[in-house]
Amino acid sequence: QVQLVESGGGLVQAGGSLRLSCAGSGIIFSSTGMGWYRQAPGKQRELVAFISVGGFTLYADSVKDRFTIFRNNAQKTVSLRLNSLKPEATAVYYCAARYGSTRYPELTDYPYWGQGTQVTVSS
Repeated sequence: QVQLVESGGGLVQAGGSLRLSCAGSGIIFSSTGMGWYRQAPGKQRELVAFISVGGFTLYADSVKDRFTIFRNNAQKTVSLRLNSLKPEATAVYYCAARYGSTRYPELTDYPYWGQGTQVTVSS
């Protein structure tokens, strides 16, 4: 059974930083593309960052140069470093996984999702 468990969310002031982590189990981690998505109240779930099997990374324009995604296949984790946080980053952040080496997965391409972790940025 595949499980993705996020951690590291919390309340932070604008300009602050957080590090989110996602631990995977029941999955061949080195064969999965991993994405971080977020969903704010009343809004659609959106891509934040993605890292492919080969280490290719992709970021939403709104977070480029402030957020960094990285993976550790030995530990079966994917992390997201969030710097210079803004109040509009407030959302539930989800980790998602899909097998395959595609570089540009769609939201519907992910069969595996975590439960999410809340990030709240105060102004």
